Formats: sequence, C-alpha cells, structure tokens
Amino acid sequence: MSIGLVGRKVGMTRIFTDDGNMQPVTVLDVSDNRITQIKTAEKDGYAAVQVAFGKRRANRVSKPLAGHLAKAAVEAGRVLKEFRAKPDQLAALKVGGKLGVELFKVGQRVDVQGVTIGKGFAGVIKRHHFGGQNASHGNSISHRVPGSTGQNQSPAHVFKGKRMPGHLGSERRTISNLEIVRIDEGRQLLLVKGSVPGSSGRDVVVRPAVKVQKAAGPSPKAAAPKGEAKAAPKAAEAKPAAKPAAKPAGKG
Repeated sequence: MSIGLVGRKVGMTRIFTDDGNMQPVTVLDVSDNRITQIKTAEKDGYAAVQVAFGKRRANRVSKPLAGHLAKAAVEAGRVLKEFRAKPDQLAALKVGGKLGVELFKVGQRVDVQGVTIGKGFAGVIKRHHFGGQNASHGNSISHRVPGSTGQNQSPAHVFKGKRMPGHLGSERRTISNLEIVRIDEGRQLLLVKGSVPGSSGRDVVVRPAVKVQKAAGPSPKAAAPKGEAKAAPKAAEAKPAAKPAAKPAGKG
C-alpha cells in the first residue's frame, strides 16, 4: 500500500492542452491533511499513517477521540483516515505535520474512492437497465414492470440476488487509473481527468493506482526489415560442404 490523501470533490470543469484539445477534469481539494498518528510494526503490529481532514466542532467529538487528537496537537476533522505504508515511507513524517499534493505528480495514475449519488427507490429499468415490456394494445399498466419473479410450486420462493426494484446509489465506489493532468500547489488542488464518484462537496480518497495500465506501444519483438529477414534464413540454412565419395577398396 501507498500513502494517499483525503480530499473534497469541488466539481468538474475543463482544461485545454497545448495542442488545443479539450479535457474534462474533476477538481479535488486535498488541502490540510493533518497527521494524527504514525503506527509502527513494533508497537501496533503494522505500519500506517493516520490523517484528519476537514473541520468539526469540538462538541461533536467523543472524549476518547478528543484526547487522541489533543495528544497529537491536531484540530478535529470530519474524516479520520488511515493509510498503510512501508516503514521507510514513514521515516520523514511526524505527528502534527501535514501531507499535501507533493505526494503526487502530473501524469501519475491514481484510484479515487467516493460515495455515489443516492437516487432513492428505483425500478428495474433505471436500476438494472431492463428493456421494459411491449407498449401494445392490452398492456395497459405493465410497461415498466419487471414481470414474473416467482417460481413454481417447487422451490416456491424467489432466489436471493434476483434483480428487482430497490434502493439505487449511495454506495462506495472506486474509479481506477485516473490520470492527474494538473496540480495547483498553491491551493492544494488535484485536477483529475474524467469523473469521480459522488456529488460536489463530498469527501473522496485519492491513492496511487494499484493496477497501473501499461502504455500502448510497439511490441518488444519488432519485425525486422524485409532485406534482413530474407538474408538471415539463408545464413542460418547454409549447408556444410559435401564430402568426396570414398573410393572402393581394390582387390588384393
């Protein structure tokens, strides 16, 4: 695992590259990530860094958490997140310090985790992309219903996992391999290509990508030029010189 940052989704906008192409980007505010604890394998059984993000009123913090934050001399936040890391990555960190956009660089791939927009109770067409029934004569109020969901007398129940109407959205999702196209160090902003889960103002978690996609390029075994390709087999298929035929032994 690698150290990441907790941030807030500001919204979406667009930027223009040097060659004039337009790119849609999501702006993430990752400022003020405060280190509240550094865990080590000797004391805690694993190595990790704990950070606080956002603001929270003191009367909204439990007494154990308030004592934990007071020990680190860190202001309470609405998010308390832990990132596992290697011991050498934690050597330069200290309790009470801050983490910022210097953890990332332009062009790096990241995984962004957030909570999707809640859409309440939804039918099967919106929730599971059903096609719906025929809107012909005689089918008056069954255009968007799922149809039959039960079984015969045996087993006489609906199997678990059946696609039916229900709650849609408001689930934790991670979008992998998003590219950082711009970094604003002054305002601690990350501009990520594409969209991320959640609505504007919701909290997100940004980590270095786990499954980095390989850049498209020529195959390692490049084809040789035609002239060289023809010459190589001839050299390899060179036949050894023929031996002279042995003379028959004369009669003694």
